[in-house]
Amino acid sequence: MARLKLKLQLYCGDEIAMGPGKADLLEAIACEGSISAAGRALGMSYRRAWLLVDTMNRCFAAPLVATQPGGGKNGGARLTAAGDAALAAYRALSDQVQDGVAGPDFAALEAAIRPQPLPAQA
Repeated sequence: MARLKLKLQLYCGDEIAMGPGKADLLEAIACEGSISAAGRALGMSYRRAWLLVDTMNRCFAAPLVATQPGGGKNGGARLTAAGDAALAAYRALSDQVQDGVAGPDFAALEAAIRPQPLPAQA
């Protein structure tokens, strides 16, 4: 059976302001309490995680992630109220999009796709 997966991306100019990976990163920051720990949990470098956070913070009207330097109890990162709201809205919209794909176009595509690809030609 074929599988259809829709990937919702929100753009700010040419930048992806929010997509599935950035939403996962926000959830990891909320859980881990730091950008570096969230990046590690998702298998990405601190630099990559920081760049994604920077893009989100620059694209939204209010920052989604607040950072506090210093490490330990006083340092780390947390989602702002805007971050919590954006993440919840993104996840809800993603669910609506995924739930709304049933219909004749989906059925036609599903029927036209093989269960497995043919072997690659040499």
